[in-house]
Amino acid sequence: MLVAERGFRGTSMAAVAERAGVAAGPAYVHYDSEDELIVATYVEIKLALGHAAVVAVPPDGSAHDRFITVWRNVYEFLATDPAQARFLAQLEASPNLERAIQQLAQTDDPRIAASDELKADAIDLPLTVLWDLAVGPAIRLAADASTTLAEDQLTELAEACWRALRKPG
Repeated sequence: MLVAERGFRGTSMAAVAERAGVAAGPAYVHYDSEDELIVATYVEIKLALGHAAVVAVPPDGSAHDRFITVWRNVYEFLATDPAQARFLAQLEASPNLERAIQQLAQTDDPRIAASDELKADAIDLPLTVLWDLAVGPAIRLAADASTTLAEDQLTELAEACWRALRKPG
């Protein structure tokens, strides 16, 4: 993914079009700016991540078990393409985040139900902060393809994220 390699400002519409094997002109027919294309890409990745995150979540499992499944699904989805994880980390630290969240809120994001369940058991913080506490480490770990953890270490990290967002008691 070009943005993950070059950053937002180092990625032009012409470079994106070239990587995609198309002319730059048509890109401007669909997107008014590079920022709009970047936000659309973010929404697309987040929707795919949302679908992957909720696969095989035990419907009758405890909140803990559902969380650990979602955490592992997020990590495994992004670990298959670390550039997507780097892109998410970059956008979530950029001025485009608010616009991206607004566009994502207009979609049928499967993470919404999971987030609502999470909020019931979580400390009282904004959802973006809870999401970072919940799966931020999974995203950062997946983004760094040079770091690998053993299965027990991944489970320990998922458990630590669970403890970080839980209400005391």
